[in-house]
Amino acid sequence: MRHRRKTVKLQRKTAHRESMMRNLACSLIEHRRIKTTLAKAKALRPFAERLVTLGKRGSDSLHARRHAISILGSNELAQRSVKALIDEIAPAHADRQGGYCRITKLGQRRSDSAPMAFIEWVDAYVPANAAAEEEAEEATAS
Repeated sequence: MRHRRKTVKLQRKTAHRESMMRNLACSLIEHRRIKTTLAKAKALRPFAERLVTLGKRGSDSLHARRHAISILGSNELAQRSVKALIDEIAPAHADRQGGYCRITKLGQRRSDSAPMAFIEWVDAYVPANAAAEEEAEEATAS
């Protein structure tokens, strides 16, 4: 019986599925929005939201930071992702109690008709240098 078993297997073995979730989460943190299949996006959402909750505690807790590193891995991409998660993404969601990710359906992929979707952060963090560039463009356009 499958009582209380929430994990969507995505037709992969456990190690492959866990590695894929880590990679998708790192990509989501780094790029703020990724395009993937609907099933992967739905499986990624609780994983990513748990990381944001850890990140909200990680600004003053070394334990939460180390726990996030243990979840995402110890490679260079994961280290950058944890830093971005704690320094940028978690503060942007400080006043939100959950529901940090948004899934937007895109239709079907042309090659195999797989349903595609965007998954992104609800309170999208815009880096300071990007905001400064937009202001400079507006000033030159006026």
